[in-house]
Amino acid sequence: MTRHGKRYGAIAIVLVALVALPGGGQAQEQEITGKDGAPMVLVPAGEFTMGGNEAVEEKPVHQVSLDAYYMDKYEVTVGQYAKFLEATSRKAPPEWKVMNQPSHQQHPIVMMDWSDANRYCQWAEKRLPTEAEWEKAARGTDGRMYPWGNDLPTPQRANYGKKKWDKNAALVPVGTMEDGKSPYGIHDMAGNAWEWVSDWYDKVYYKKSPSQNPKGPEHGDFKVLRGGSWHSRPESLHSANRNYSPPEHHPSHNNGFRCAKTP
Repeated sequence: MTRHGKRYGAIAIVLVALVALPGGGQAQEQEITGKDGAPMVLVPAGEFTMGGNEAVEEKPVHQVSLDAYYMDKYEVTVGQYAKFLEATSRKAPPEWKVMNQPSHQQHPIVMMDWSDANRYCQWAEKRLPTEAEWEKAARGTDGRMYPWGNDLPTPQRANYGKKKWDKNAALVPVGTMEDGKSPYGIHDMAGNAWEWVSDWYDKVYYKKSPSQNPKGPEHGDFKVLRGGSWHSRPESLHSANRNYSPPEHHPSHNNGFRCAKTP
């Protein structure tokens, strides 16, 4: 089962534009639009501090270097997922009629198995982010605890602490929590919906993970989720928190995703 917290239509073409730099060089554009119409933000190459001291699976704190990549600015929404279903004729997730209401189109899609999320990203000519990519996009390079800094969560920074699903009403439209943005301007990386990443889960992986572009264990029984959800306690929203769930046949009101893309 998912572990929530610790103990406690028209298709747009992706444009990877280049801009000129002084001296004749080039740099990738800071924001692009994906095939699914979603804005993506560039996370530059470089080193960041990964892990934390809140639980055993977050240790040790270590330095990781990543190549540049793009990350969806928002969690994938119900409206975007509806276009995917229409284009692919795939089976809708459980409770689709409840989620696919006019008032919910900008809510993050949930009830997602890992394979559902993975197939969507492939259709959109993207991929699920690695666990390391997700964490860097959430907390940046200054070792902060949360996307917004080190101050504790508040209702203005994240959607969390709700008790009842209430037919999708527990979620909020993506991008609502303006005060909770990450250093790269990426929204909802704490709360709203847990987000699947590509990695298999290993409690002690950090003790042996490579320092350059880690991709997680080669196999496992569970896939990693990051970021907390509408149901999470505030202590579960720190960016180093690691959650996990079986990748198949375990839909949850808490679990959604966003995609990444290699330039």
